[in-house]
Amino acid sequence: MKNHKRIILAGKAASGKDHLRKKFESRGFKYAVSYTTRPPREGEVDGKDYFFLTDEEATKMVESNMFYEYVYFNGWLYGTTVEQFYTDDLFIMTPAGISHVKPEDRVNSFIIYTDIDIETREIRLKMRYMPGDSLERRIQADEVDFKGFNDYDLRITNADF
Repeated sequence: MKNHKRIILAGKAASGKDHLRKKFESRGFKYAVSYTTRPPREGEVDGKDYFFLTDEEATKMVESNMFYEYVYFNGWLYGTTVEQFYTDDLFIMTPAGISHVKPEDRVNSFIIYTDIDIETREIRLKMRYMPGDSLERRIQADEVDFKGFNDYDLRITNADF
């Protein structure tokens, strides 16, 4: 399925990735719900926002080569299965996840980077319930993760997109 086309969204915490994802979904795009070992946030639904896994379940999936790409971000696994990558057309990934996209698949992927100012993101993060996490740690982790990130096709800097 080398010609399968997809949109990949990337952005720091609270940059609007989920907002943009919902816009695409409302227009018929099929979102690949990521797998994660991160605990659910208030209001998140298993199978809709993420597939929440135990560490043991995630390890089995990794060992079985079920993931097209997976990364450990902020201590938690996030991943996309091989099946999802070749059947769904809308994804949210980190720069590390994007770096695992094979060159022949990158040709058919359009990457949108939501690069919103830190002040707006901090306001949004303060309103978000983040079990086992802190605003300062999220900001710091994003700065490390996105340092030098330039593998995108479109960069959005307007927080009101």
